Formats: sequence, structure tokens, C-alpha cells
Amino acid sequence: MGKHERMRVVSYTLFLVALFHFRFLAFAILDPLDFLALQSIRKSLSDLPGSNFFDSWDFTSDPCNFAGVYCESDRVMALNLGDPRAGSPGLTGRINPAIGQLSALAELSIVPGRIFGSLPQSISQLKDLRFLAISRNFISGDIPASFRQLRSLKTLDLSYNQLAGEIPCSIGALPELTNVILCHNHLSGSVPSFLSQGLTRLDLKHNALSGSLAPNSLPPSLQFLSLSWNRLTGPVDKLLSRLEQLNYLDLSLNLFTGPIPGRLFSFPITNLQLERNLFCGSVQPVDQVTITTVDLSYNRLSGEISPMFSTVQNLYLNNNRFTGQVPASFVDRLLSASIQILYLQHNYLTGMEINPTAEIPLSSSLCLQYNCMVPPIQTTCPLKAGKEKTRPTAQCNEWKG
Repeated sequence: MGKHERMRVVSYTLFLVALFHFRFLAFAILDPLDFLALQSIRKSLSDLPGSNFFDSWDFTSDPCNFAGVYCESDRVMALNLGDPRAGSPGLTGRINPAIGQLSALAELSIVPGRIFGSLPQSISQLKDLRFLAISRNFISGDIPASFRQLRSLKTLDLSYNQLAGEIPCSIGALPELTNVILCHNHLSGSVPSFLSQGLTRLDLKHNALSGSLAPNSLPPSLQFLSLSWNRLTGPVDKLLSRLEQLNYLDLSLNLFTGPIPGRLFSFPITNLQLERNLFCGSVQPVDQVTITTVDLSYNRLSGEISPMFSTVQNLYLNNNRFTGQVPASFVDRLLSASIQILYLQHNYLTGMEINPTAEIPLSSSLCLQYNCMVPPIQTTCPLKAGKEKTRPTAQCNEWKG
């Protein structure tokens, strides 16, 4: 074989070797630990009938092309398990502890389905994790206290599961949190203090939380706060006065006590739900209230009704201890259909200056029954208001006394 032929064979051989390495790299660029972690995760989960999410998870091909897997360079950066389209059946199985081996992971989510078992402690090894959302499944057990290591975490959504135990105080100490959604679980104990000055959403409704809230336990950055359907107690007037950026507030169905601060009604809130608590005292907004819906029903509020509430579209003041006359401004706005719902039943009100022949617009609803007056106009009240039109005179005299 001549010199030129030998050189051509060597060149061809090198080309084949390079081609082989190129083809190998094309399908094996993923970090080996990430590759093995994905295999373990896959073995622990399966599609529910009607879901074909895992059809693309063929480990003879590049895992970075799998559904829900997003890579940068040779690392898995995001893992979104399950078909995100509405109505998808989701997945079943357990979350494999090997998920903690995806050490570059910044985002982890699992769509609604039938995932069961506890949250692996190994999730706390994901130091770069910023987004963790595993909602509407059947996750049980505690929220691991080791989650305190997730110092980069911004969103924590574990809602609509079966989690129990206390919310670890270490969760509240995470410095970057912006969204905490733990509603519809079986969590108990007290609400921890949240230190993140960037926290905008805190949703803990439908749990079994108890205890009181310290005046400085929540940051003034909050815009959405829902604590309804718990067993929380104590006054919150000092705490609420600090939350000037709130646009949604729901503290209903608790045992909160004390006054409702007047300046709360000046915040940029669109929906205010404080019903079914033990709030007491008079309620005096500092200016005309522009909140669309205000529900203060089923409390122990007293004194006269402030005319500042006449600009509210849907106002529920029923089942309290309000006294005196209904302000005339309410009548004007009710007859002009500016007020859609005005529920004043089950108080101690003594009058409302409205023409008995006046016609309430069909789009509006007024209820005055069971007060210390004969309702000046006949209206349809909700069934829960009962059938008695007027409160017994003895009760009215006793309350006045």
C-alpha cells in the first residue's frame, strides 16, 4: 500500500471515529446523574388511563427531548411532569427521592392527578430550586423542615393535597418567597412569621390552623391574603393596618376578635371577606369605600352604619348588632341600581327612609327583616334570613338598655 493510500485510510478512520463520537454526544450529552435520576423518577410514576405523557420517555434517545424535561447544556433545569392541558388525567405513583439528584433543577411541577406518598426530603438538596408546584394530588405527611435549605425558592404551591402537621417556621424564613399556596390541606398549628419582603401571595385557607397572628408576622408587600376556614383567633387590627398593598383579603370563618381598622377600607382591595368571625365594635371607614364586595356578616359589630359604605356594590352587614337609621345615601344608590346587594337583616336597626311604593330595581337585592322596625318595603330575602319580619320588642329594648 502506497503512502498516499495509507494516509487516506488513516484519514477515513479518524473521520469514522469523529463521526461516532459526534453521534454518541448527540444522544448522550446529559449529565450521568441526571440521566439516572430521570430513569428512577420514571419507574416510580405512570400515566393514568387516558394520559400518554410518558410516551416520549424513551431512554435510548436524548432525555432533553422528553416531554416536560428542559435542559441547559448537560443539566436538567426544569421538570414539568404531566400533560398541562386542562382535563388531562395526570399521573399516579410516588415521587422518587432520586429527584434530589437533579442538582441544577430550578423548576419542578406536577399536574393534578393521583400522586401519593410523602414529599421526599431529598427535594431540599435542590439549592437552585425557584419554583415548586405539586397541587391537586394526594400528597400526605408533613412539609419537610429541611425545605429551609431552599434559599432560592420563590413559589411554593402544595395546595389541594392531604398534608398534615405544622407549617415549619423555616418556611417563613425563606428570603426569596413571593407566592406561598398551601390551601386545602390538613395543616395545623400556628401561622409562622413570613420574613420575605417580596411576598405578595399567601393562601392558607381550608386548613386547621390555630393561634393568633403577631402584628409584624406578615410583610407589607402582601397583595393577596386568604386565611379563611381555619381556627385562628385574636385581634388583627394592627397587622391589617400595615398591609397597605392588599387587593384581596379573606379572613372568613375563623375566630378573629377585636375591631376592624377603618383605614383597611381605603386599601386597593376589590374583594373583602371578613364574615363569620368575632369582630366587634363600630366600623368607621375614613373615606368613601370603593371596594366592590364587602362582607362583614355574622360578627359582633355595633354602632351606626357608616354612610361611607353606600358606594359598595355588594354589601353584607347582616347578623351583627348595628343600630340606628340606615343612612339616606343607601336609599338613593339602591334605587339607582348602583347597589346590587344590601343585606342588613338580623341587626337592631330602627328605620330606613324609603317610600313604601318605591320599586327596587330587578338587578338589586335588599333585605331588612328581623330588625327593630317593621320593614318599610317588602322585599325578597334569602331563606337563611328566616320568616320573622321584625325582632321582638323585648330584645330591642334590652339592646337599647
